[in-house]
Amino acid sequence: MKSRTSGIGEREAAILGLLSEQPLYGYTIEKIIEERGMRHWTEIGFSSIYYILKKLEERHLITSTPEHTDTRPSRNVYTITAAGTISLHEAVNRFISQYTPMRSPFSLGIANGTLLSADEIRACLTERLHAIDEVIGHVQSMRDRMTREERPFYVIALFSRALAHMQTERDWVTGFLGELDRHGGLQ
Repeated sequence: MKSRTSGIGEREAAILGLLSEQPLYGYTIEKIIEERGMRHWTEIGFSSIYYILKKLEERHLITSTPEHTDTRPSRNVYTITAAGTISLHEAVNRFISQYTPMRSPFSLGIANGTLLSADEIRACLTERLHAIDEVIGHVQSMRDRMTREERPFYVIALFSRALAHMQTERDWVTGFLGELDRHGGLQ
């Protein structure tokens, strides 16, 4: 039987992970997500942070405490609960141990690529290569910054892993372009 607290997803785990470090304001969570480049390896939008916080609180995985000051409007400080820590532990165990197949709309595009001319496919793949190169440059600069700031090795490793995936994708697209040229398109 599944407990009430089991089954958290990636977005919930990302927020619980940050709250396991220390209590935080919602806005601070967004700043940390941005600063750490977390959107390169997990899907969490700015607009969903407060929604997720509300859902986590409803499930008793976090608590919120209003903080009042004389100079600013009150705001909530979010803290992970014991149940939240247990759920996060279960999720981290699941995320690390289980393989998740890569699913991408790119594969669907290639599967239906016969709808495009060889020139259209080349143009799309060339545009994809340029986009990959841009992201590689950005992630490399993030990894370099994390290295300069002497962040923990596992934080730097997250960026190295993302770079390895992107380089593999780049190599695959380049090879596929060569195959496309040898075959004259997708027929």
